[in-house]
Amino acid sequence: MMFWIVAAALALGTSALIAATLMRGRASAAPPAAYDIGIYRVQLRDVDKDLARGTITEGEAGRLRAEVSRRILAADAQVQAYGVDGGQPRRAGAILAALLVAVVTGGAIAGYLSLGAPGYRDLPRAERLAASDMARGERLDQQEAEARFGPDERPVIPSEDFAQLMTQLRAAIETRPDDVRGLMLLARNEASLGNTRAARRAQARLIEIKGNAAVAADHAFLADLMITAAGGYVSSEAETSLRAALLLNPGLPEARYYLGLYYAQVDRPDAAFRTWRELLEDSPADAAWIMPLRERIGDAATRAGIRYTLPDAPQTSPQANGPTAEQIEDAEGMTDEGRQAFIRSMVEGLMARLADEGGPPQDWARLITALGVLGETDRADAIWTEARATFAEQPDALALLREAADGAGLNTNETDPSETAQ
Repeated sequence: MMFWIVAAALALGTSALIAATLMRGRASAAPPAAYDIGIYRVQLRDVDKDLARGTITEGEAGRLRAEVSRRILAADAQVQAYGVDGGQPRRAGAILAALLVAVVTGGAIAGYLSLGAPGYRDLPRAERLAASDMARGERLDQQEAEARFGPDERPVIPSEDFAQLMTQLRAAIETRPDDVRGLMLLARNEASLGNTRAARRAQARLIEIKGNAAVAADHAFLADLMITAAGGYVSSEAETSLRAALLLNPGLPEARYYLGLYYAQVDRPDAAFRTWRELLEDSPADAAWIMPLRERIGDAATRAGIRYTLPDAPQTSPQANGPTAEQIEDAEGMTDEGRQAFIRSMVEGLMARLADEGGPPQDWARLITALGVLGETDRADAIWTEARATFAEQPDALALLREAADGAGLNTNETDPSETAQ
């Protein structure tokens, strides 16, 4: 309440000073014509002095006196006609003064209501940072976050063949819990089926076994699974995984996005805005995280008290060539639903084009990788077989395709068609 009293007093006081000047209609105690009369009288005395010194003749002095006297009479007539305010309209001054009071006072109040935070007490920067540090220290662990915020899982019902393969894979991991390749496939495929918590456990075990050999993408994927399983809440363990990913690769976009989300949740909108703005400026227009980033960055700027205009979204054309390897990797840092929709939207177009027109081995490799991420290993295996036959006489192309097939979890130990031909 004290703030409003002081602010209103300052606004009204300033308005009153300006209004008083307008109401008075002039800047001093005498009207403007009165000053002119005083100057003309001084000029009459100067004429007499010049005549006494002999610098002008009597005839010239008479003409000068007549002209100055005429001006004195005109100024005096103006004073008599318009009064002390010099003819300035009082009513117009009063109206202008009232408008000024309304604009200055009302504008100040409206500006504060728009840009300020009515009802909140003053919170110095030191106190805000201390509150943020306290929020960090009180972050829930992953188990508590999942219990409180985690959504009900709705697993995707796979095909009969894929379900059988998943059963075999789970059984294999139970007998060989340190199988790096198996854990990687299990984490990816459980995530594609919507079994986020199971995927998180498999990915955590994978990183534990890898140790120092774990790469940034491993930690980022684990953080994504944790945040998804906790309904968007960034737990203390998820923050640790994000920090580990960014320590290995400071430019990893999905980790940067989630770190900004973490800052927003611990009441550091300034840090969230800086993180997201740099990511937005560094990212291509068709990056998978651009849409959620654009939805959140404006609110972070407002909360941080930063004037920010979101740049227009660049127009992007549909990618008939399908997702690139970088886009596939970027999609792995998204939520399950977003990743599935992102990849599937491009896979169908790429598959149709390759069937009708063919394409370079890089496009076939992209398709195999995308199908692997989607968990459609049967289709990926069929594309792998077709691609091997298509590029049977190109060893470099076969090496590229084999690498993609390995990443998709396919069995690539079969003899290549080129080797059979030889």
